[in-house]
Amino acid sequence: MAGTSDKPFRMLCKAQGAALTTSEMVVIQQHLLNTNKSKYRLDFKGESAPISIQIAGSEADELAFSAQKAVEFGADIIDINMGCPAKKVCSKAAGSALMQDEILVRDILNAVTSSVDVPVTLKMRTGWNHTNKNAPTIAKIAQDAGIQMLSVHGRTKEDKYNGKAEYDTIASVVSQVEIPVIANGDITSAKKAKQVLDDTGASGVMVGRATQGNPWIIGEIAHYLKTGIHTKTPSSELKKQTALNHIQQIHEFYGEGLGVRIARKHILWYLQHFKNKPQTCFAKISKIDASKKQYQYFKNCINELN
Repeated sequence: MAGTSDKPFRMLCKAQGAALTTSEMVVIQQHLLNTNKSKYRLDFKGESAPISIQIAGSEADELAFSAQKAVEFGADIIDINMGCPAKKVCSKAAGSALMQDEILVRDILNAVTSSVDVPVTLKMRTGWNHTNKNAPTIAKIAQDAGIQMLSVHGRTKEDKYNGKAEYDTIASVVSQVEIPVIANGDITSAKKAKQVLDDTGASGVMVGRATQGNPWIIGEIAHYLKTGIHTKTPSSELKKQTALNHIQQIHEFYGEGLGVRIARKHILWYLQHFKNKPQTCFAKISKIDASKKQYQYFKNCINELN
């Protein structure tokens, strides 16, 4: 969810009922602390606790340093990323590529948990390819190292986001550890969330890409899991107001130029969840020049939706 789960989006998701949100994946190194990317990704002012900061890297000392710095930036929870399948991350032996080296995984987890006094969690995949689904093994390593919660995406590194997520491996992880396990992958409705919980025995579900343009899914899932009753579909007016508020918060957080570029993709995602999609707006939004003042145009497009 790098590029999506920034501060404005996290605050929106919490407002929709998310019990926990996690920051964008961040590499915290001394020479990167003054970059714009770090400035935005490590800004948590005004966010409600708990603050979970997700760190990435490929070396134990590096990740221990990142964890300590994350606590200084306000982290109540440190989340280690071993789930990202992106080429630019895996090429540096970080993200889900780490699952290929169980000894290194043990060293990293021990280094991070011993370096901070806050809970440490781990996000991972089922394995690094279909013949090496070693999530249960890494889950036991994590538990022994003091990791307090696992989130498991039901695909391998090799899968990236292709095909369908599978949940048998997640169920195997649940059966072999005593710490909470959160199921992730292809959870696109309240009914699917309940099905995944029943099939895996997981303690909870994590929703990622399904929230893009549809943050209301969080409240729908929470309500259904609590009551067994589906909520009413959000009205067009509520959807429009949520989208407008979100775009405004993006503008205020990033400023005009960068804000327009970031808002553009969110609006295109929002457009997918309205009955009518004005093609003229759709085409123009995708080509908006970030140097121009386009927020009023964004608002006009959203107000045309129903």
